Amino acid sequence: MAFRGPKVWLWRWRRNPLKRRADAVEAWVVLGAWVVTVLAGVLAGLAATQSVEHGLARERVEWRRVEARLTEKAPGTASKQSATSSGDRVWGKVRWIAPNGSSHTGQVRVHPGSAAGTAVSVWTDPQGRLVTRPATVSQAHLRASLIGCLVGVSAAAVPFVGGRVLCGRMERRRIDQWDTEWARFDPLWGRKTG
Repeated sequence: MAFRGPKVWLWRWRRNPLKRRADAVEAWVVLGAWVVTVLAGVLAGLAATQSVEHGLARERVEWRRVEARLTEKAPGTASKQSATSSGDRVWGKVRWIAPNGSSHTGQVRVHPGSAAGTAVSVWTDPQGRLVTRPATVSQAHLRASLIGCLVGVSAAAVPFVGGRVLCGRMERRRIDQWDTEWARFDPLWGRKTG
């Protein structure tokens, strides 16, 4: 096992007679890649979080709960247990009046065996189309945070990978130069003086 002495911080920027120009270039590439990685990740994550939170807040304001009525008996048989349990639901056809006065129909989940004319609460958008219940403030915050983190990590991956690829190319070029110089000097070491 090779002994590596103590870790030296910022070694790429210290004065050293053995430091090559390629070492300095690589130092700046690494620094630039890290700065762009952090900035891209943070800015993209914050922008995505704000966008999602704004969209979900708009849904909470615009979407309305409307009372709809079943147009026909729901399939299945009604039981006391299914009336209290929210897990046992079937699709039923309902009709509702949009805020602009137009009549709409659609299918929603209802209790099995519900009679025609039974009132059902549904959520609609400003055009009167069926939508899901809007996210609460805490649900919206959690969803926006998760999406922001995913977008931030994805955005940060691009400059990070680009910097790694560029450093890998520079390393290969340095090794090729080393091989060329070694091939030039190796024959000189093989000669005997005497």
